[in-house]
Amino acid sequence: MTREAHPQILILFAHPALEKSRVNSRLAAAVKDLAGVTFNDLYEQYPEFDVDVGREQELLTGADLVILQHPFFWYSTPALLKQWEDLVLEHGWAYGSEATALRGKRILSAITAGGREEAYQREGHNRFTMAELLRPIEQTARLCGMDWLPPFAVHGTHRMSVEQMERHAADYRRAVEALRDGRLDLAAARERSRLNDDLDALIRDGDRAD
Repeated sequence: MTREAHPQILILFAHPALEKSRVNSRLAAAVKDLAGVTFNDLYEQYPEFDVDVGREQELLTGADLVILQHPFFWYSTPALLKQWEDLVLEHGWAYGSEATALRGKRILSAITAGGREEAYQREGHNRFTMAELLRPIEQTARLCGMDWLPPFAVHGTHRMSVEQMERHAADYRRAVEALRDGRLDLAAARERSRLNDDLDALIRDGDRAD
């Protein structure tokens, strides 16, 4: 029996000061060379915010899975990623009664946050869970008919050791590879608040999981 082709993955990377990044730079380096992955650095591509809508829609059309990778700035995305959403996700193409371009594609956020995970709880400093704070992005995805997956979320970056950063980068690569190869148990993942909560329990060897 012929195996199903691996999903094509588009990573939309948005970091306005990558030269100062400790964690996101390592996460990016861990996945940008993977087969089947298109790594689209938005701030490098569009330093003047002049987003090429046609180019971006073409990249989206060719992807099965979209990953929004960025630092979690003020409970949201960096400005250029919001600009990208405003321009690229056009009515009649991305959403609307006749729009089918993104329907059925999977999407998730890969985010870094300075605060510890405990701070993103109802009783924590930020008063809301990460899942709740990501609802605007989740609803945008659902409006476009996309399948929203739990985020790959890295917390506590301000005080993270080099060893911890490298471990998160390795986990990110493992997660992207497993998603690409169909070895990540999506049903089990949807029960988690974040994708990288015990990856060993989600990643299967051998046959595709989905």
